[in-house]
Amino acid sequence: MIGPRLAAILVKELLAILRDPRSRMMLIIPPLMQFIVFGFAVTLEVKNFSVGVVDLDGGRWSQEIIERVQGSPNVGRIVALRSDAEIREAIDRQRVIAVLRFDPHFSADVARGAGVVGAAFDGRRSNAAQIVAAYVDQIVADVSAEATPWGRPSSIGSSIAIHAFNPNLDFPWFTMPALIAIISAIMTLSVVAQSVARERELGTFDQLMVSPLRVHEILIGKMVPPMLVGAFVVTAYVILIPMTFGVHRTGSLLLLYLALVFYLAAMSGIGMLISTITQTQQQAFLGMFLIAVPTIMLSGFASPIDNMPGWLQVIARADPVGYFLTISEGVFLKNMPLADVMANCWPLAIIAAVTLTAASLMFRARLE
Repeated sequence: MIGPRLAAILVKELLAILRDPRSRMMLIIPPLMQFIVFGFAVTLEVKNFSVGVVDLDGGRWSQEIIERVQGSPNVGRIVALRSDAEIREAIDRQRVIAVLRFDPHFSADVARGAGVVGAAFDGRRSNAAQIVAAYVDQIVADVSAEATPWGRPSSIGSSIAIHAFNPNLDFPWFTMPALIAIISAIMTLSVVAQSVARERELGTFDQLMVSPLRVHEILIGKMVPPMLVGAFVVTAYVILIPMTFGVHRTGSLLLLYLALVFYLAAMSGIGMLISTITQTQQQAFLGMFLIAVPTIMLSGFASPIDNMPGWLQVIARADPVGYFLTISEGVFLKNMPLADVMANCWPLAIIAAVTLTAASLMFRARLE
């Protein structure tokens, strides 16, 4: 049961967050902007690119490759070129990112099992060029398998393993579940980190200390409203992601919210540590960013944890964002079972216990 004193401070903190128009805007506008930016603008896919073609063959197999490239949903248009000089000019002027060149006897060479497609890519856009090269290689490999049925077997087994939970390799399927973990962390950290610092700046911290409230009641009152804010953001994303990007949840919503409680408690503990250390809201804001950026980078969102140096992997194992990111992606994409969810929840519970205990001890130390 929530006692009257705890209920009073919970109401006080909720009003402090919601009655300020600027605070209300900060709770709505940034998550909405990040949802749009991450969903529509931030992507590692390469789409709507132009491919140049020099077809000196005009035979069956060159036309087959050209038609498949043109039919790819990632290709914007095909630019017909007539000579090697036009290849250089098209790439120099960035009219195309890649050019395919078919020799005069290409189709005849394919019939003999020795056809080669010439290709040139714009090295100034190295990452995009590598992705386009992979698209083209896949199309050429598919045509090669049809043209040479007696050739080596295809690597369909590895393709199925790679595409198992994202058959169309749509980037939002990776981005949006991860965004749930990242944005809820930032929102919770930012609100909790400034709670005690705000009391100091407004001169109400001493009044809070002489009130009948106990230390644990103050800490709970400071952390529960930001956790509710984080839960609100997650709920909004859970509703908007399937509607906007077609990334439908395959796992249990109950398990997602069970893990969310441990996750927000861990992030609130970190935020309260920042708040007890800092003296002003500006210091708390800078401290929040000092923590938020590394936790996101070490979560596995930008690069796999296994790719990091060994000593950095040890630090990453103490990052709560990484555990909830695994749960969020698992619940959305592969119907993560209870055992796997709990395997990622108990580290969150430990992190929450450690950070909340440390915040409580530091808070008590400030009172002495």
